[in-house]
Amino acid sequence: MTGTNPVSIENLWVRLDGRTVLEDVNLEVREGDFLGMIGPNGGGKTTLLKAILGLLKPSHGKVRVFGTSPEAARKRVGYLPQKSLFDQRFPVSALEVVMMGRYGRKGLLGRYTPEDRDAASSALEAVGMEEHADREIGGLSGGQQQRIFVARALVSEPDLLLLDEPATGIDSSRLGEFYELLRDLNEKMTIIMVSHDISAVSTYVKKIACVNRKLYYHGSKELTAEEIEEAYQCPVEMIAHGVPHRVLREHD
Repeated sequence: MTGTNPVSIENLWVRLDGRTVLEDVNLEVREGDFLGMIGPNGGGKTTLLKAILGLLKPSHGKVRVFGTSPEAARKRVGYLPQKSLFDQRFPVSALEVVMMGRYGRKGLLGRYTPEDRDAASSALEAVGMEEHADREIGGLSGGQQQRIFVARALVSEPDLLLLDEPATGIDSSRLGEFYELLRDLNEKMTIIMVSHDISAVSTYVKKIACVNRKLYYHGSKELTAEEIEEAYQCPVEMIAHGVPHRVLREHD
């Protein structure tokens, strides 16, 4: 629906196994945003993504995606989970892995069509992996596999892309290239990315949120040292050379 924010969260609380994981979260993600979410392990970042997907029900509050329920909007959302587990020996090509992202459109007994194959080829091209379409996924490097999984999230032609630690397995020498890819994709879709790579987040995203049970967010990529210290519950040193970024001291 035109004019409706991709994500609108109001007073969200999530409790799991009797423990409060998210507390009073409020968030508005606008069309064209590239939001980076940082925070300590166990702080609730992945839980927040799952609430946006409708995979977890709020204990209190509301989550709206494109003005409707997360379940109703799911076809407009692409998702790359933190870990994509599969048998490296399974004989499946990169193109076939990407086409799995069209499964939600097919139904239980649906078959892939030439349109699905064309969409998968376009998604591979978008992540620079079209020349590897016929290679078995297990024969690709970790970084190449991660690009394939991004393509799988893209093949449903989403308006909102959720990424949970998408740089996992990518060689450090190729990280800049990968984040540039996400920046290019952001021209076509709204992106929310969870990452521990704070310097990369500060460089490539448009806005930053810090999540540690609560959400610290002001609609920009500027967070004060005091806000980050409160979120991480540890001291923070701020440094800058060229592009500003943040370094956190080791936790006690």
